[in-house]
Amino acid sequence: MNLGPAEIGLIILAVLLLFGYKKLPDASRSMGRSMRIFKSEMKGMKDDDVRAKDEARTTPVTGQIVAPASAPAAAAPVTPVDYEAEAAAAEARAVAARAAAERARASAASADSAR
Repeated sequence: MNLGPAEIGLIILAVLLLFGYKKLPDASRSMGRSMRIFKSEMKGMKDDDVRAKDEARTTPVTGQIVAPASAPAAAAPVTPVDYEAEAAAAEARAVAARAAAERARASAASADSAR
């Protein structure tokens, strides 16, 4: 497909008519930024591939598993948790918080009505 000067001129004229001469510099600037970002991302992906291949070629270090010198100390006995007592305490805290909030609302309302 050969583009002659007439075809290139028509393409440039169509672009000018579609976008206008004022927006072309901004459009070309943003296109250049996009291409620069795209190229840097592609280069980064290629660098990652090279690093991954280098890591795959290295030989792993073999090690020995050594048993611990002494047996672990006996764990402390687990105390049972009384979930009902914790729930009752949480409920009491919630009731107290609701009462405090209600008192605060009442005092705010009385202060507003006093103005």
